[in-house]
Amino acid sequence: MIGKPIVPREQANRDVDKALEYYLKEATDEVALGFIDALEKAYTHISRHPASGSTRYSVELNLPGLRSWPIRRFPHIVFYVEATDHVDVWRVLNGTRDIPAWMQEPGRD
Repeated sequence: MIGKPIVPREQANRDVDKALEYYLKEATDEVALGFIDALEKAYTHISRHPASGSTRYSVELNLPGLRSWPIRRFPHIVFYVEATDHVDVWRVLNGTRDIPAWMQEPGRD
Protein backbone atom coordinates (compact mmCIF):
# COMPACT_ATOMS: atom_id res chain seq x y z
CA MET A 1 0.00 0.00 0.00
CA ILE A 2 1.42 3.35 -1.03
CA GLY A 3 0.52 6.36 1.05
CA LYS A 4 0.75 10.09 0.73
CA PRO A 5 4.21 11.69 0.78
CA ILE A 6 5.32 13.00 4.17
CA VAL A 7 6.44 16.64 3.97
CA PRO A 8 8.02 17.84 7.23
CA ARG A 9 8.16 21.58 7.81
CA GLU A 10 11.47 23.17 8.70
CA GLN A 11 10.44 23.36 12.37
CA ALA A 12 9.60 19.64 12.41
CA ASN A 13 13.07 18.88 11.05
CA ARG A 14 14.61 21.09 13.75
CA ASP A 15 12.57 19.23 16.38
CA VAL A 16 13.96 15.91 15.12
CA ASP A 17 17.51 17.29 15.08
CA LYS A 18 17.14 18.46 18.70
CA ALA A 19 15.80 15.07 19.78
CA LEU A 20 18.70 13.32 18.05
CA GLU A 21 21.19 15.68 19.64
CA TYR A 22 19.69 14.89 23.04
CA TYR A 23 19.76 11.11 22.54
CA LEU A 24 23.35 11.20 21.25
CA LYS A 25 24.46 13.30 24.22
CA GLU A 26 22.43 11.69 27.01
CA ALA A 27 22.10 8.10 25.76
CA THR A 28 23.85 6.13 23.00
CA ASP A 29 24.12 6.00 19.24
CA GLU A 30 21.88 2.92 19.41
CA VAL A 31 19.12 4.90 21.14
CA ALA A 32 19.42 7.71 18.59
CA LEU A 33 19.16 5.19 15.75
CA GLY A 34 16.18 3.62 17.49
CA PHE A 35 14.51 7.04 17.56
CA ILE A 36 15.06 7.48 13.80
CA ASP A 37 13.69 3.98 13.14
CA ALA A 38 10.61 4.64 15.29
CA LEU A 39 10.08 8.03 13.61
CA GLU A 40 10.27 6.42 10.16
CA LYS A 41 7.68 3.82 11.25
CA ALA A 42 5.41 6.60 12.54
CA TYR A 43 5.79 8.48 9.25
CA THR A 44 4.97 5.31 7.30
CA HIS A 45 1.84 4.75 9.36
CA ILE A 46 0.74 8.39 8.98
CA SER A 47 1.43 8.24 5.25
CA ARG A 48 -0.80 5.20 4.82
CA HIS A 49 -3.47 6.07 7.41
CA PRO A 50 -3.47 9.85 7.95
CA ALA A 51 -6.98 9.90 9.40
CA SER A 52 -5.97 7.55 12.24
CA GLY A 53 -4.20 10.23 14.28
CA SER A 54 -5.75 11.77 17.37
CA THR A 55 -7.63 15.07 17.05
CA ARG A 56 -7.19 15.93 20.74
CA TYR A 57 -4.86 18.88 20.13
CA SER A 58 -6.98 20.07 17.21
CA VAL A 59 -9.71 20.78 19.74
CA GLU A 60 -7.37 22.16 22.44
CA LEU A 61 -5.58 24.50 20.03
CA ASN A 62 -8.57 25.28 17.79
CA LEU A 63 -6.62 24.09 14.73
CA PRO A 64 -9.06 22.19 12.51
CA GLY A 65 -7.46 19.21 10.82
CA LEU A 66 -4.49 18.93 13.19
CA ARG A 67 -3.77 15.33 14.15
CA SER A 68 -1.12 13.68 16.27
CA TRP A 69 0.54 10.28 16.30
CA PRO A 70 2.89 8.97 19.03
CA ILE A 71 6.35 7.69 18.23
CA ARG A 72 6.49 4.20 19.68
CA ARG A 73 8.97 3.63 22.57
CA PHE A 74 9.81 7.35 22.70
CA PRO A 75 7.98 10.24 24.40
CA HIS A 76 7.63 12.17 21.13
CA ILE A 77 4.50 12.98 19.15
CA VAL A 78 4.21 13.83 15.44
CA PHE A 79 1.77 16.68 14.72
CA TYR A 80 0.45 16.87 11.18
CA VAL A 81 -2.33 17.95 8.84
CA GLU A 82 -3.51 15.85 5.91
CA ALA A 83 -3.49 17.76 2.63
CA THR A 84 -4.98 16.57 -0.65
CA ASP A 85 -1.71 15.21 -2.03
CA HIS A 86 0.59 14.91 1.01
CA VAL A 87 0.85 14.90 4.80
CA ASP A 88 2.14 18.18 6.21
CA VAL A 89 4.18 17.47 9.38
CA TRP A 90 4.16 20.57 11.55
CA ARG A 91 6.12 19.48 14.64
CA VAL A 92 7.72 16.48 16.34
CA LEU A 93 7.53 17.29 20.04
CA ASN A 94 8.28 15.62 23.33
CA GLY A 95 4.87 14.74 24.78
CA THR A 96 5.97 15.56 28.33
CA ARG A 97 6.16 19.26 27.44
CA ASP A 98 3.37 21.84 27.42
CA ILE A 99 2.21 20.98 23.90
CA PRO A 100 -0.22 23.88 23.41
CA ALA A 101 2.49 26.41 24.34
CA TRP A 102 5.06 24.74 22.07
CA MET A 103 2.68 24.55 19.12
CA GLN A 104 1.83 28.23 19.37
CA GLU A 105 5.47 29.33 19.63
CA PRO A 106 7.30 27.59 16.74
CA GLY A 107 10.66 29.25 17.44
CA ARG A 108 10.75 28.17 21.08
CA ASP A 109 13.60 25.84 22.15
